[in-house]
Amino acid sequence: MNRFQFVADHQRRYGVKRLCTILGIARSSYYWRVTAVDRVARQASDARLAARMRVVHRESDGPYGVPRITAELREEGERINHERIARVMRSMNRAGVRLLRRHRTTIADPAAAKAPDLIGRDFNAAAVNTKYVGDITYLPLSGAKFLHLATVIDLASRRPAGWAIADHMRADLETRATETTAGQSLGGVGVL
Repeated sequence: MNRFQFVADHQRRYGVKRLCTILGIARSSYYWRVTAVDRVARQASDARLAARMRVVHRESDGPYGVPRITAELREEGERINHERIARVMRSMNRAGVRLLRRHRTTIADPAAAKAPDLIGRDFNAAAVNTKYVGDITYLPLSGAKFLHLATVIDLASRRPAGWAIADHMRADLETRATETTAGQSLGGVGVL
């Protein structure tokens, strides 16, 4: 009988620390030997998981990432953590493809004159209803479509003074946003 097996057989009665001290072995060596079986089992389990992940990759239209592989395996009834999927994917040197969705909405005309900066890059206002700025943002919808939200913001209060929403981004969208300001007169005030 080797010393590690003796410690394993008598640890409940005498304790691992005491037995290791008496037998002259390091506790870390004992625990390393004990967990070797667990490590081998984990490696085998990871190998089976990697094989299943390769099947998911083959069946998909493109290389799935951690969230999709986790979802696929959970749909098959597997109780699995996404962190384990990520660890196994790293060991396989695999990563999901991240598509950058860039929507080019404005094509600048190089011959066109630049619009004048009416507020001189000064985004502070001393009083309400003296300076306004505008902006357009995109609201994603299902089916890769967008709505465009145009806002007019009062620089003194930093609150929206008007807004308009449409499925296009033509000039009349911002015009409608300036027209919907809550009774304020925008005449003579620089609107970007």
